[in-house]
Amino acid sequence: MTARDILLLGNPRLYDSSAPVMEDELDSLEPIIHDLHDTLMEFRSEWDAGRAIAAPQIGEFKRIVYVNIDEPAVLLNPEIVARSKEMIELWDDCMSFPHLLVKVKRHRRITVEYHDRAWKRIRAEYTDDESELLQHEIDHLNGFLATQRAIDSKSFALRSQRDLLK
Repeated sequence: MTARDILLLGNPRLYDSSAPVMEDELDSLEPIIHDLHDTLMEFRSEWDAGRAIAAPQIGEFKRIVYVNIDEPAVLLNPEIVARSKEMIELWDDCMSFPHLLVKVKRHRRITVEYHDRAWKRIRAEYTDDESELLQHEIDHLNGFLATQRAIDSKSFALRSQRDLLK
């Protein structure tokens, strides 16, 4: 397995929706999942950032999210089934535009249903950082980028200016 090139902002494929994963595809997805891991780890070592990656970011248009915070997790066909009314504002970053930060609003809490690698159906609630992260990654599966969720036209900054942001 290997780290793959990440599709960057400007690539029109980033706006494509991803196809659902089918149970009979599980074995064929293992190389993609390993590549997601390797790509995330390479990005993390270069940028000191990166907690998750969605399959479309490496050109695989399947509904797969790979998360590696405390331990690795794979979410197949993740779907947000509930959202809090309470929102949070934050400066979001993305591996598809590593030099750019975008100020967005996200739901403070979400409930997500997905299949794990053994095809077990999982329902889990996420708050704050994890909620924001999964909303961001699921957006990728739906062909949305954080740039499309910017609060306003002043909601963009270079990563190098992060210390000046509020």
